[in-house]
Amino acid sequence: MAPVARSARLGLAAAALLAGAPSAEAHAFLVRSSPPHRAVLGQAPERVDLWFNERLEAAYSTASVWSEAGAQVDARDVAVAPDDPRRLSVSLTSRAPGRYTVKYRVLSVDGHIVDSLITFQVKGQKP
Repeated sequence: MAPVARSARLGLAAAALLAGAPSAEAHAFLVRSSPPHRAVLGQAPERVDLWFNERLEAAYSTASVWSEAGAQVDARDVAVAPDDPRRLSVSLTSRAPGRYTVKYRVLSVDGHIVDSLITFQVKGQKP
C-alpha cells in the first residue's frame, strides 16, 4: 500500500474513533443559580435553585446549604424539579444574616458526576 493511501486510511480511522468518543466536556455543569454565586442579598431566599445544562438523575443528585458556622440550614427536601429535569432545588430553614455555602453533587443522564459549590451572603436587616 502506498504511504499516502495508508496515511489517509489512518487519518479516517482516527477521525471515526474520535467522532464516536464521548466528549471530555459531556457532563452537567451549572449554568445559573438563584441566588447567584457570590450574591449579597438583603433578605434570605426561601429556596436555592440550581440549573444545569443537562438533565439530572434525580436519585443521585443532591444539594445542601451550610452556614459559615458549619450547620446545615436546608430543609433536606432537595429535589429535581418535575417540570424541569435540569433544575435542582432545596428549601432553606434559616433566614438569618450571614454567609452560606451551597454544596451540590449531581449525576447527569450521561453518567458523569459533578461535585462543586456556590456561596451567597445575607446582610443583616437595619432597624
